[in-house]
Amino acid sequence: MSFKSGGASRSLGHALSSRSSPPVHDDEPSVVVDDAQRSFWASMPPELLRDVLMRIEAEASSWPARQFVVACAGVCKSWRGVVKEIVMTPEVSGRLTLPISVKQPGPRNFPLQCFIRRNRTTRTYHLYLGLTQAALTDSGKFLLAARKYRRPTCTEYIISLNADDMSKGSGTYIGKLRSNFFGTRFVVYDAQPPHSGVTISRSRPTRLVGSKQIAPRVPAGNYPVVHIAYELNVLGSRGPRRIQCIMNSIPASAIEPGGTAATPTELSFGNLDSLPSMPSSGSKSSWTENVSGSLFAKDEMLVLKNKSPRWHDQLQCWCLNFRGRVTVASVKNFQLVASDSAGQEQDMVLLQFGKVGKDLFTMDYQYPISAFQAFGICLSSFDTKLACE
Repeated sequence: MSFKSGGASRSLGHALSSRSSPPVHDDEPSVVVDDAQRSFWASMPPELLRDVLMRIEAEASSWPARQFVVACAGVCKSWRGVVKEIVMTPEVSGRLTLPISVKQPGPRNFPLQCFIRRNRTTRTYHLYLGLTQAALTDSGKFLLAARKYRRPTCTEYIISLNADDMSKGSGTYIGKLRSNFFGTRFVVYDAQPPHSGVTISRSRPTRLVGSKQIAPRVPAGNYPVVHIAYELNVLGSRGPRRIQCIMNSIPASAIEPGGTAATPTELSFGNLDSLPSMPSSGSKSSWTENVSGSLFAKDEMLVLKNKSPRWHDQLQCWCLNFRGRVTVASVKNFQLVASDSAGQEQDMVLLQFGKVGKDLFTMDYQYPISAFQAFGICLSSFDTKLACE
C-alpha cells in the first residue's frame, strides 16, 4: 500500500476528520477508547503509518487544511504519538497546530500575526491566528479566549482554550491575568509549570473542613510567568504608557544567538488535591515585583520594555512604526523590545499590539514569547489604569 498522489492523503485526512470528529483546537485531540485502539487504524504497520502522516502534515501547510493533522492525532494513541513526533514546534515551523503550540515560543526569524476581537457586552476577548493579511475581513483561526471579571480589589482575566467555557473549573482553563487595585501591576499565571523546578502560587487559600484540608475546585496551579508594571504618572500628563515586563520563565540569554527558552511539550490539567498547600495570591507579594517561582535570578530574567516613540511635529502626536499592522491611534498601542542589564533597548520588536478597528486589535509576537504570554500581556493593556491616565 502506498500513496502516489497528494489527493489520496488529503482524502484520508478528510475521512479521519469526519470519522473521529475531534476538536480542532479547543482542547487536546481526544484519544479513542480501547475498542477503537484495537481497530485496523491502530494496527497499521508503523513504517506505513509514519509515511502516511508525514505526507498529510507536509501537504497541510496552513489552516484550515491543518485540521486534518489534528484529526489524525485524535484517532488513537499510536497515531497521536507519531503526529507529535512529526509536527514541529512554532520556533522551527512557524506554525500553530496542536493546542500545546500556544504555550511554545514563536518563530525566531519572523513574527506570527494574530488579532484580538473584543466583545464589550460579554467582556470577552478572542485571540485568532491571522490567515491572511486582511485582519478586518479574515475570520482567522481561533487560539484562545479570555473573560474579564471585576473583583473588589483587582481585575482578573480567565484564559481558556474554549471560547464557550471560560471558568476555572473547566478542563480547558490554562491560566489567568490578575491586576492590582490601580491597574498598574499585573501577573500572568500559567495553570501548569512552564519548566521543571518552579513553585506554585495559589489563587485562593485551602479551607479546612473538620480535620481534612479541602482544596478549591480549580483544575491546576498558578505559576507566575510574567510580571507587568505600568509606570505611575504622578503629573497627570497624557503621554505614551511606559511598560516593563519581567519574563519569569525566560532567561535573558534566550534572545542571544544560540539562546534557548523553555518549550513545553504537553498540556496537563492536573488536580489541586495533589498539590502542596501554598499561601493565597491575594497577599501583598502576589502582584508586586516578587518574581519568585523561577529557575533564574531576577537579573537573569528577560526584561521587556516598550519601545520609546518619537514625537511627530506635524501630526502633534507620539508615533511608532508598526509597518502597517496598526491603523488607529490609541494609548493601548505598544511595541515591546528586550532591555539589557544597562537598560538599553534592543532593536528587534518581540511583541507589538495595536488598534485597527473599534473592537479589533492586532497582536504580533515571536521567539522567545509564546502566544499565551503575549495574549496575557496584551490583555493588561485593556484594563483601566487609574494612576496612569
